[in-house]
Amino acid sequence: MCKSKIRDRSLLLLFLLPLVTSDIYLHNPRGSNNRLNEITATRSNANRMFDSQNNDRGGYNVGDATDTAAWIDAKKQYQMKYFQSGSALPGDESYLDIEWTNQHGCGGNEDTSPQKQNCIMILQYMCQDAQDDVPDADMLRDGVETITQDYSKPYSLVESEVQKNIRKIYSVKLSRGLQEKWEWYDNCNLRERNKGLFTADQQLNANNGLGYSSAIYTRQNPQGTMRGYECPEERDYHPYWHPSPWRDISILAENQTMCSSHQSKSFNTQPYHECVEMYNPGGKRKHWSRWNNQKDCINNGGKWIQFSNYLEKAHSYLSEARCVGTRNGMRYIWAVPYDAEDVEQKECLVALEQPDCQEAPWSRSNHLGDGNDGKNLNYRWRLPYFPSAHEHRCVFRMRYNISTDDYDPYRTDSSYNTAGNVKSPVQNNPEIDVGGPSKLQLALNTAQTGRVFQDRSHVFLLRPRPMSIQNGRLFNLNVRGKRGNIVQVYPAVEYDFTPNNLEMTERDMVHIQWTGSNTHNNIAPGGDGDTGDAGEGTGGTDRSNLVQLRKLNDNFPLPFESTTMWNNADVMWIPYYAPGITADKLALNMASAGYYRCVTTSRCFEKDNQNHIVETKTKLQNQLNNAPASYEGAVLRFRKGIYHYMCTRNNNFSNRSQKGTITVL
Repeated sequence: MCKSKIRDRSLLLLFLLPLVTSDIYLHNPRGSNNRLNEITATRSNANRMFDSQNNDRGGYNVGDATDTAAWIDAKKQYQMKYFQSGSALPGDESYLDIEWTNQHGCGGNEDTSPQKQNCIMILQYMCQDAQDDVPDADMLRDGVETITQDYSKPYSLVESEVQKNIRKIYSVKLSRGLQEKWEWYDNCNLRERNKGLFTADQQLNANNGLGYSSAIYTRQNPQGTMRGYECPEERDYHPYWHPSPWRDISILAENQTMCSSHQSKSFNTQPYHECVEMYNPGGKRKHWSRWNNQKDCINNGGKWIQFSNYLEKAHSYLSEARCVGTRNGMRYIWAVPYDAEDVEQKECLVALEQPDCQEAPWSRSNHLGDGNDGKNLNYRWRLPYFPSAHEHRCVFRMRYNISTDDYDPYRTDSSYNTAGNVKSPVQNNPEIDVGGPSKLQLALNTAQTGRVFQDRSHVFLLRPRPMSIQNGRLFNLNVRGKRGNIVQVYPAVEYDFTPNNLEMTERDMVHIQWTGSNTHNNIAPGGDGDTGDAGEGTGGTDRSNLVQLRKLNDNFPLPFESTTMWNNADVMWIPYYAPGITADKLALNMASAGYYRCVTTSRCFEKDNQNHIVETKTKLQNQLNNAPASYEGAVLRFRKGIYHYMCTRNNNFSNRSQKGTITVL
């Protein structure tokens, strides 16, 4: 692990690594790659909310709740709804399988499975308490248009709170997507950049219009291009040396020896400082300061304050004596939260755990595919437990870096930048002497040495568990992929269930749920691949359902009378009122993607179910065209057995296999 000193030449960072072009794509939860609801094969705006540096063809549209596209009605979008862990104690975990593909390989070691590069992956999430009075301008949202949020700098560094609020009001548009808040980017844009960083021979923009170079300018982003309200300096480096709204889940390192350093410097458990200034004596805290180090901060009248990250605030504990301790496996601390308005007042915070760290799974270079065990690249995330029992709006991101050994990434700092007689150890498109009459030119861009790629999910909800499923392990079973054949969807994937093979016990539960879009038409422009949306049913629409198979080699589902899956399932939770739901009702609901709940009125007397009866509702189209694109599903507990299943619409034998297995021990 590196030690960092702001604005000197000893800053050594984990992402300061040379690499070649690569990409990362999330498949569960579905990665947006900055897509929203485009009907085109390529995304409309690569700068919509974050800097992915991925291929324009990647990503999945936001989910639709019904059989029609949401378009400008955000209420008709579908957010995946995952249940939180039931407690912090062993045995009550909720698990979400993260799946992705990365283009240029990862994992392995020099002895047993040598790679062509090194890599690091950082898995993080960010949440808002849905019960907090969050201003609309700060609400995590996917938006309904693909335009980047607006931003304007202050006219001078002397700005009142009223002037700041006016800038924000005129910048933030409620119709556009938002993850980081406006203040996060404004802080980044107005804070001096870290001049201890290695920038090679890149010429970073000298100033931001206010007389100094700020943290929006990095070696990877020398022109300071704005991409949503993401802070480029924080995006490019981990661990970051200032407070950040992101929480670490796991670091997938190039080798296990790096883990202790990664973990000890994570903002989850390591507090970080930031310079704090006030609008006027006795006034409110300014959300930004130019000064990025203690000396400059104090010399210019600021306070160098230590901030802590947290899972959530514990408002009921108003003193340190009542706060500090461990309750039900959760640690409580008395500290200044990173988003505090009053930096003189500490609060009771539910502490975050140290992030998990392990070696990255092996994957082949130049290939967006599975690992060496033939399984999808994956990480099983233990979803957090919030003691408040509040619902949270969240987003997930994954950053990916690969490196070579052309220079020492941990000891190369700003003293090696091209300046005067100093030449960077790597330069743009250098010519090399290989012993012949002519030199050969290398294809090297120093803005891409130490390059970081990322993908982010759409907004999802983390819900507290209801009493019926309060205790026990819970697994999530979802659908990955989108409409089209392998060429048309690439670098996304075709439909499949995930996890494809789920092993659980009779004591465990599984939440079956999926989401899809009605606008995956993949029309031109097609970029560097093919256009089109080959598949069954209405063009552009994602649909899935779940019926039992006798064995995976079959393509005809079992008739209900021959199934074992539904009679051996106990419904622990379902989003509509259905006490003692019978096996035939459950099978019908899964097979119709939620369109039907029962066959006859006499067997469907609950008020909530009256519009979902086979004998009275418009007939379900046999390819699910009029079924909803997304399905909130049900939480089930299965008895011992092996259960194979498939999707009737997408399991086109010659093109794709949308099948899966649940094994219950």
